[in-house]
Amino acid sequence: MNGTDWDALAVSLATCAAVAGAVLLAAFAVAGRRGPHRVVDIAWGLAFGAVAVVTWLLSAGHGDDGRRLVVATATAVWGLRLAAHIARRSRGHGEDPRYTALLDKAPGNRTLYALRTVYLGQAALVWLISLPVQAASYSSAPLGPPAFCGIALWALGFAFEAVGDHQLARFKADPANRGRIMDRGLWAWTRHPNYFGDGLVWWGLYLLACTAWQPALAVLVSPVLMTLLLTVGSGKRLLEKHMARRPGYAAYAARTSGFLPLPPRRSARGGPGSTR
Repeated sequence: MNGTDWDALAVSLATCAAVAGAVLLAAFAVAGRRGPHRVVDIAWGLAFGAVAVVTWLLSAGHGDDGRRLVVATATAVWGLRLAAHIARRSRGHGEDPRYTALLDKAPGNRTLYALRTVYLGQAALVWLISLPVQAASYSSAPLGPPAFCGIALWALGFAFEAVGDHQLARFKADPANRGRIMDRGLWAWTRHPNYFGDGLVWWGLYLLACTAWQPALAVLVSPVLMTLLLTVGSGKRLLEKHMARRPGYAAYAARTSGFLPLPPRRSARGGPGSTR
């Protein structure tokens, strides 16, 4: 990150930690007054958007204007779309089974345990994962080949995630599909097109923090951590543990890639299946 204003970046890092904490603490207050802790999933996207906007404001006069605008816009658009999608999906539903299972294991006060592990934990993750956003905003280097590759990767990931979410929402909205497993469109190529898209988005944002083809090692933790969360952390692993009880899911999993999009494997009958 040649040409980075390190003192200004340090101030931004501290400020953004406070911003992420404030958004997640606001979500904790909402959950305390209105009910389920699943509101934290909405706050997750909003916190990234808030960090992007605050970083863009603080980095004025310190980083390249083109890079600042691109990384702030890309992050905010991703975060706001995700928050809006989860808000729509959650309307009318109770607590997320993941949080019920987690809090059932709480040693002592469930509320304080939720604050520590769910809200403050996610605030720390927002800050850590957003490191490329902050680093890119304070680089004075103009946009170059790595950044343009990052923009393309972000766009592909964003489209993959948004299209996958839209396809699933339409599938669930049809009463004829009640109890069936979604295996159409992008969902025929990967069991988690939304998670795969998320991963691409953050690898794209990482490339925006690289001013040359040499990797920006200081912020490499961001896309690596996000990919691990999506595949072996609280994303794919926990969702599939819940879905495994659904009729037909084992057959769907046997023919469909778990993360990377791949052509559906042929079933024993000679063709891909059509229901979960």
